[in-house]
Amino acid sequence: MNFVPFRMERWQSTWEHRVRWNLSESGVHPLTVGELLAMADPAADISDVRLGYSQSNGTDELRELIAALHPGATDSSVMVTVGGAEANFVAFWELAQEERPAAVMLPNYMQVPGLIRNFRGGWTPFALREEDGWRPDLGQLEDALKDGAGFIVLTHPNNPTGVALTRQEIDEIVALADRHGAWILSDEVYRGAETGAGVGEALSFHGRYDRVLVTNSLSKAYGLPGARLGWVVGPDEVVERLWARTDYTTIAPASVSDALARIALSPRVRPRILERTRAMLRKNLRLLGDWVAAQEGRLSFTPPDAGAIAMVRYDAKIPSLELAEALRVEHSVLIVPGAHFGIESTMRLGFGPPADELAEALERLAAALHDCER
Repeated sequence: MNFVPFRMERWQSTWEHRVRWNLSESGVHPLTVGELLAMADPAADISDVRLGYSQSNGTDELRELIAALHPGATDSSVMVTVGGAEANFVAFWELAQEERPAAVMLPNYMQVPGLIRNFRGGWTPFALREEDGWRPDLGQLEDALKDGAGFIVLTHPNNPTGVALTRQEIDEIVALADRHGAWILSDEVYRGAETGAGVGEALSFHGRYDRVLVTNSLSKAYGLPGARLGWVVGPDEVVERLWARTDYTTIAPASVSDALARIALSPRVRPRILERTRAMLRKNLRLLGDWVAAQEGRLSFTPPDAGAIAMVRYDAKIPSLELAEALRVEHSVLIVPGAHFGIESTMRLGFGPPADELAEALERLAAALHDCER
């Protein structure tokens, strides 16, 4: 079987720790273990966590905490995984057994589309229209479902644009899925990382339809990517099968990660983490917006609804892969080239670093774009 690499992750994995300014990440500046423990009241201590195998689908307490975030779910509706990547993998593995093609939102986080290609499955795209502010073309989705698509793949809020679906769009997607008997696989890793002041969490697909699998993790909204802990929420009998599939992958989440997750998702700590995230995003998005405006029309973007990411279009006559390489080599700045999402003359910028680092990285990026115009 021919292997198709995950280009964006290969790019990030190779270079993100070898540059001075990393604008390829889509989450906020991560917490330290000490900062997380200090958010508990009184401060938490995990020194007594025994380093044996943890409960392989997540401890009961952790699954109950995750279920509480999804009205109608119970601990049996939750499967804890090693990061969102494993959550997406086992969910795809389950849905791909339908032996029907998938309807894939594009642009998208390309893990599941890459898995489909590697497992020789078929898929049909439905576009987010840049000219409409990255709104979905639901006519294309309906055509894909009419042509036999068995499940719908989406990220909501979206990666790479950060744009969230509206209630009406969610309702229409659910209605289409129901009409055609299709599953929905919704990666909701940016829920909780909303950029607007006073804005509640983006709506979830969970609970709107009986054929939905929702994935999430501690990596983005919670600023805890190093914990490597994710989850899937879905119908109990399907979650039971997902648990069996992890016997072939990682077997169990790390016991320390489970303990940290129980602290992070506790009713006392979770709101504190999300307020930290949202405050950083609001501040940094203003900084990014001011920087784009100062570029005298050379750049444009749709402000994201959630996540520390924005899809920025540029007018320099240089392909995005070349621009990304020049930034890395000459300026020690890492971005994600739009070519990784199939959209040329764009770049995905992460604006989650500390504000002073972000400002310096953007200055270097502006200088590189200026050089490209000469």
